[in-house]
Amino acid sequence: MRRRIKTIAWTFVLTLAATLLALNLTSGEKKLDEQIKREYTLHDPQYQRALGVMLGPPITEGNRFKALYNGDQIFPPMLDAIRGAQQSITFETYIYWSGDIGQAFADALAERARAGVKVHVLLDWLGSAKVDEGFIREMERAGVEIRKFHKPDWYDIARMNNRTHRKLLVVDGRIGFTGGVGIAPAWTGDAQDAEHWRDSHFQVEGPVVAQMQAVFMDNWVKVAGDVLHGARYFPALAPVGDGRAQMFSSSPSGGSESMHLMYLLSIAAATRTIDLSSAYFVPDDLTVGALVAALQRGVRVRIITPGPIIDSKTVRSASRAAWGPLLEAGAQISEYQPTMFHCKVFTVDGLLVSVGSTNFDNRSFRLNDEANLNIYDEAFAKAQTVQFERDLQQSRRLTLEAWKERPLREKVIERVAALLSDQL
Repeated sequence: MRRRIKTIAWTFVLTLAATLLALNLTSGEKKLDEQIKREYTLHDPQYQRALGVMLGPPITEGNRFKALYNGDQIFPPMLDAIRGAQQSITFETYIYWSGDIGQAFADALAERARAGVKVHVLLDWLGSAKVDEGFIREMERAGVEIRKFHKPDWYDIARMNNRTHRKLLVVDGRIGFTGGVGIAPAWTGDAQDAEHWRDSHFQVEGPVVAQMQAVFMDNWVKVAGDVLHGARYFPALAPVGDGRAQMFSSSPSGGSESMHLMYLLSIAAATRTIDLSSAYFVPDDLTVGALVAALQRGVRVRIITPGPIIDSKTVRSASRAAWGPLLEAGAQISEYQPTMFHCKVFTVDGLLVSVGSTNFDNRSFRLNDEANLNIYDEAFAKAQTVQFERDLQQSRRLTLEAWKERPLREKVIERVAALLSDQL
């Protein structure tokens, strides 16, 4: 009898585990399975109408942008904005770990909360698993409201595979920051060695900041059940420049395919150039097909991904497994050499620059909550092209011949890693 009870118990546990795994490895939404037809060019007003009406919020006028490269440029303006806050701070991030930079953010956020500023921090439960709990206690004692995104509960464990990967900081509803950085020592410095990563982040002012705030509020309401509104969070925003932009977001609970579709539409509309900086480049068949079609109609496609210094060897292997058709079609694929390359920047035809948290992989397109700022500005795009070419100088291009001649062991590892691409 005891053995039978034990067998039943183990059967129940294994069945439950298999059920939870299945729930976390599948999505309830239909996956895109048709190639996007080319209907217009990127400079055609119809393209921008499609992105502003069919997929995302309207494109706003009157914005100003500043690109920040690596921690030495990125963190000081973010901390200065926090320290100058008068009304509110909303901060959502995937990674918040430890170190001096974690302490600096905790101190700045806590000080503003003590001064009466409303401070709301949303951390991904998984991404912040290594946070110094002393930082959390310090901020909470000061009055900072901290929530964890999708902390596992037994009654809703299926959410475990849906993380918030968004990186958003909005201060007083007037100045915003988004891009690739997390709050951890790896993002400090100036990408000077393997311990300090190469990344880009972007400072934003103007009417589009209200859209950034709205994206934060989307997840804050999900987790806290609290609607933050009023002039403290959404002040009237006058034009401050001549840049056009929209804040684009996606989530499995509300349009998981939107980000994927935005990229596919942009690739289909490209006429001249596509430059992609991607920390995790694991393209699915649709993305590969769209890029190959662009190459076949004469679009120059250049891609920079991490080289041997990467925080996930599995991702690098799965990425390289998919490069054959791209290299055969003429894509220029280069691997960054000095350190981990964590940038996520997509520039098309000298006009569109899409920056934010989104990687070119299934996890970003279907599983995570992501947010990108789409900027339509030729001067800004030109500056990003200059930076892309600086990164190219520190990258090693992989030719089709070298890809074909890589060792058999690498090919086997890549083929196995590719089997996991739906979860990478």
